[in-house]
Amino acid sequence: MKSNVVILSVAIAAILSACSSAPPRNESLETARTIVPAVEQSSRAGVAAMDISNARKSLEAANRIAAAKGKRADIEYEANNAVTSAQIANEKILTAQANEEIANGNAQRQAVLVQAREREAQRSANQASDARRQADASAQRADSLEAQLADLKVQKTERGLVLTLGDVLFDTGQATLKPGAYGTLDRLAAALRDKPGRKVVIEGHTDNVGSDASNQALSERRAQAVQSALMQRDVARSQMTSLGMGESSPIASNDSVDGRQSNRRVELIFSEDQPRVVADQP
Repeated sequence: MKSNVVILSVAIAAILSACSSAPPRNESLETARTIVPAVEQSSRAGVAAMDISNARKSLEAANRIAAAKGKRADIEYEANNAVTSAQIANEKILTAQANEEIANGNAQRQAVLVQAREREAQRSANQASDARRQADASAQRADSLEAQLADLKVQKTERGLVLTLGDVLFDTGQATLKPGAYGTLDRLAAALRDKPGRKVVIEGHTDNVGSDASNQALSERRAQAVQSALMQRDVARSQMTSLGMGESSPIASNDSVDGRQSNRRVELIFSEDQPRVVADQP
């Protein structure tokens, strides 16, 4: 009977003792490896069979990921699930123990049931609070433009989030979008439609080949082509501003083929309110 009450305290004491001499390791996984077997060995394990089974499955998953040298976050996720299930199982074991003592007429031990209920209520409250925080964090991550467009390699800059579309979207000297651009534009349109308060400045840029006037005109047409494509995908006109920057803002040297290719681009600068004021063009 007494051993059931101290299952987790003994397990945690063993972990702390091992940590004092062992090299740095994943504490979440080590905690799960100690606590889960301790709960499984309880004489009342049957009252929490499902929770113990869940704890064992999560622990085995964490062990597999660790053995495969997987991501630490994935290991900790499974390890924490294992610990949580083991803790729930232990609470049920304690509650069962308290019920047996009450059935035997031991009035002094009725307090154990009250304590178990209080612990269960506190655990449930903490778990609900954690779940709400995790849900809020997940919703915020999913709602962020950076998360939505992560695979498109958006960059954080002083102007806001910037996505650069290279000149492969257009034929040389032309402003007609190639079909290969449609997938990216679909993604951008969805991100803008989802948040009407989101704004984007669309800037066309060129290299220095040709006259200033022709480069200025080409950059304007390319920016407008992207804007028109987004409007065709139901993005509100009020969310977008298109600008032609010509050859005035190179990001690489125009003395090489690669540099000129880098300078031929369309940049999209996103913000959640009003777009930043862009410097006057020369």
